[in-house]
Amino acid sequence: MMKHFFLIVLVAVPVSLFAQHTVTIEVIGQPVAHQEEAFFITGSFNRWSVAEPAMKMLADKNYRIEIKNVRDSFLLEYKFNRGSWQTLESTKEGRLVAPRSAIITKDTTIACVIEGWRDDFPASTASAQVHVMDTAFFIPQLNRYRRVWIYLPADYKTSNKKYPVLYMHDGQDLFDEATSEGRIGPLEWGVDEVIDASPRKCIVVGIDHDPDKKIRIEEYFVNTNPDQAKADGAKYLDFIVNTLKPHIDKQYRTQPDKRHTFLAGSSMGGLITFYGGLLYPDVFGSLGVLSPSIWLDHENIYKQLNDLKQKKSIQKQRYYFYAGDNENRAKPTGGFVQMHVDVNAATAVLQKNFNPQIKKTITPGGRHGAWHWRIAFPAFYEWLTKDL
Repeated sequence: MMKHFFLIVLVAVPVSLFAQHTVTIEVIGQPVAHQEEAFFITGSFNRWSVAEPAMKMLADKNYRIEIKNVRDSFLLEYKFNRGSWQTLESTKEGRLVAPRSAIITKDTTIACVIEGWRDDFPASTASAQVHVMDTAFFIPQLNRYRRVWIYLPADYKTSNKKYPVLYMHDGQDLFDEATSEGRIGPLEWGVDEVIDASPRKCIVVGIDHDPDKKIRIEEYFVNTNPDQAKADGAKYLDFIVNTLKPHIDKQYRTQPDKRHTFLAGSSMGGLITFYGGLLYPDVFGSLGVLSPSIWLDHENIYKQLNDLKQKKSIQKQRYYFYAGDNENRAKPTGGFVQMHVDVNAATAVLQKNFNPQIKKTITPGGRHGAWHWRIAFPAFYEWLTKDL
């Protein structure tokens, strides 16, 4: 009997480890103007594939759909849409929000109410202070053109003030949902709204990334590596420092000194920001390094940290690092890396070698994406401007 008992236990354990569940999603309300219309669900269960026929939710099925074979403890994230990223669900005020989410541990039914559809509201969410400075600003270092945005504080035209300047990458994602290109929908950072509400103002210059995401990656890598044969990051940084910044300082009322010149970005934009601070420590006084893609850089950032000689200039800089403790990214060589572990390691070397002012924020549950950077930006901006 005892032997038979142990056999039962050995069979039962693998079954519990690989338990799978069925999740039933039911929409019990949506805007009156769209009653009886079909729509779709997309999410982490189907790699965020928009308008997948099998995920169509129909009135004659009471807007119910089953998602089968969901593994145990899976973080199910999802959104509703009417066929494209431009027709996502929204709040009743027309703003996009984070994905809906649930951790699945058993067969589950989830009831949802859709408050609004994004395309029923004006496409642009940019404040009146946001302008396109140039639709095709020339980058001589790379022989290409790029849209550049500029945020001017509300009192810019009525005052004689000079302002600090924050340079940021991925400009199309900073101010306006109409131009943003998030992986799970067009979520903008809300940079303009944050500064509108702050008593401390600055100018923000946003540089679009190239429409070709491959070129974006090339521009944000400073060094080549076994997975990246081309790296134009040094030229891109040279453009910001020696072409764009002189233009901004000439055309606008800026405080052009190091103390009032900042650089910030996220993901690969966070990586190139880190390099920008190290390579131009006499230009950028404060750096916002959010969710930097250090794991893609094949240890090159550590070589940079150990080879630099400009110790005094870097000592006088300020660095703000952000990561979520749930930012698990796939490594090119296989396996996963935790973003906050990389940030902790890199800041330790930065502190040891140069000892600049470092502020590090690790957010519990934080993930990789525009929604989380939108949440992180107000605290970063408060830190950035508190001593100005």
